[in-house]
Amino acid sequence: MDNMFSDGIEVIVFDADDTLWDCQSHFEKVERRYCELLSSYGDEKTVAGELFRTERENMAMLGYGTKAFTLSLIENAVRVSGGKVSGDMVGEIVSMGKSLLSMPAVPLPGVYDALARLSGYRMAVFTKGELLDQENKLRRSGLAGFFEHVEIVSDKTEREHAALCDRLGVVSRRVLMVGNSFRSDIAPAVAIGARAVHIPFHVTWELEKTEEYAHERIVRLSHISELPSLVLSGR
Repeated sequence: MDNMFSDGIEVIVFDADDTLWDCQSHFEKVERRYCELLSSYGDEKTVAGELFRTERENMAMLGYGTKAFTLSLIENAVRVSGGKVSGDMVGEIVSMGKSLLSMPAVPLPGVYDALARLSGYRMAVFTKGELLDQENKLRRSGLAGFFEHVEIVSDKTEREHAALCDRLGVVSRRVLMVGNSFRSDIAPAVAIGARAVHIPFHVTWELEKTEEYAHERIVRLSHISELPSLVLSGR
């Protein structure tokens, strides 16, 4: 890789969920249990499909995160059961949702070493979700000390990416965004003039799926352990 890609980078910005630690697989585990719980009202494909529709309808009002997901689980259970879901079942669904608030936030393999090698750069976390939940996951991960700035937003569009650059006091072309979501991390960063490294995770939430494309300011890596060599080649 030509070091022109990484030359001039001042700040490296990292997504959190499914970039620094596993998140989506825990949500999918809860969703499978949820579909089993509601199996008398529909097969897994039907229940999961209705849940996705409910989440999508709620996105503008509830946003992202565990609490929004739990509310959608309850609303969808009422919908697919025709209002027959029991109080005990709702209580179990709430417990399933709350379990995600204490999910492990163990750094993915290679993350700690990659951050340590890149510690000569200014680094930030830029993630979407609920403030307390994301702050707690970062604390549990043991990675907080690597980052000079942490920003948690309701969504990650071009506007939020540009505002982050302003708050960091850096022009977008000096920023490298690292994340697993092409929709939220890569495309909007490139649109404002930043560079981006796409490190796909093995599972992707349906609402994060989008068409991907090649670009001179995008590099796709298979593992975060490859990131330091890419970035440090520009120094």
